[in-house]
Amino acid sequence: MRLRFLLFVTLYASGVGAQSARTTVSGVVRDSIAHRPLAAATVQLVAPDSLARFGRTAISDSLGRFTLTDVADGRYMIGFYHPLLDSSPEKIRAAVCGVRAATDSAALLMGVVRDVKTLTPASGVKVAGEWLELAFRPDGVQRHQPRLIATTGENGWFAICNVPRSGTMFLIASRGADSTDMIEVQIPAEGFLRRELFLGSSRTRAVAAVSRADSAAASPRTIRVGDERLSGTVLIANGSRPLAGAQVRVADGVAARTNERGEWTVTDAPAGTRTLEVRAIGYYPERRTVDIFDGTAPVRVTLSTLKAVLDTVRISASRVRYGSDRSGFEQRARSAGVGRFITADDIKRRPVTNASDVFRLMPGVRLERDSSGFTKQLQVRGMMADWCTPSIYLNGGFMSGFDADEIDAMIQPEQIKGIEIYTGPGIPAAFQRGMTGCGSIVIWTR
Repeated sequence: MRLRFLLFVTLYASGVGAQSARTTVSGVVRDSIAHRPLAAATVQLVAPDSLARFGRTAISDSLGRFTLTDVADGRYMIGFYHPLLDSSPEKIRAAVCGVRAATDSAALLMGVVRDVKTLTPASGVKVAGEWLELAFRPDGVQRHQPRLIATTGENGWFAICNVPRSGTMFLIASRGADSTDMIEVQIPAEGFLRRELFLGSSRTRAVAAVSRADSAAASPRTIRVGDERLSGTVLIANGSRPLAGAQVRVADGVAARTNERGEWTVTDAPAGTRTLEVRAIGYYPERRTVDIFDGTAPVRVTLSTLKAVLDTVRISASRVRYGSDRSGFEQRARSAGVGRFITADDIKRRPVTNASDVFRLMPGVRLERDSSGFTKQLQVRGMMADWCTPSIYLNGGFMSGFDADEIDAMIQPEQIKGIEIYTGPGIPAAFQRGMTGCGSIVIWTR
């Protein structure tokens, strides 16, 4: 891999006609060495008199094509950057982190933070990176959460050395009351990742929670809102047909439903780098990072059916792994002090219609509808929070963004062999996900 920074071409953008003050700039990014289109290159438009005056940005597609829309009349410099062969990751890490960094297994995460209002580099921003480390010792599994912090300079750049190579980590940028979401990033095996962040602000709005059958009064909750507009489409994978009725949500914020053409719009989205969640019953949920600011391009998401995803897992290993996990369930159920366990016999004694009804009468677990009234969510009392959303595992596999409605759509009560619920210390290492501090619910089926 090498990191290429090129500024090329001074161009003059001009609209057509007296009524048009905006235009579109498009083109193709090509690798001059491999003589082929360059996918996933970040293309930026800046003012020629000041590179800090940021105009527009786009990511090239699989054919190297890019489009910059809504460009005001004027003169610009256009350029791109992409991890490619000009400089090896070892040389970059050595230059930024020191010579020893080029020979160890640690990686480098670097990038630039921009103010979401002006799109100019933001200085004095704290960028924190965290990840989970598990140490297997004779006295048990020890859980450690390293945290590294960097501060952006005048040019908005930051660098975090010694992050885990080929691993997942969590990243957040903050300055005063402004912050990004805590986003998930995957560090590649090459040991180098560049990530641009957009710093924005948001406010909270109180909403009434729908009353629950297991509680006399529903607690009010808040969602995060802003002043930006975000839109896009949701399609079905392997066919690109529109998916109607999918829920699209900015994490912890406002939500929308797709129409019959798969289109959706959120009009009061919080600005900045955020996490977008897309879910639909019968489809595998999608979580992705989006940069929300004035002029953000529409977001296109494709969802795969749960049947296709689970069929792949079932064929590859689940039947072989299931036996050992099932005996592990029985062993963990006999252990005292860690987790709560529900067996198939327990479920037969409960008056349940849907699989999620099993949780209704359990202390420390509740079901409630979200602010839209559409989605039924499972919540538990977590280790580091009050009521929060736990990680859900199905037959040992982590189900990202799974909610109670999707549990009911996939599982009948009579199919459940056992359920494990962890809300405190001592969660088995196989069922720990990230740093949520909210415990896990593990469901085993026949």
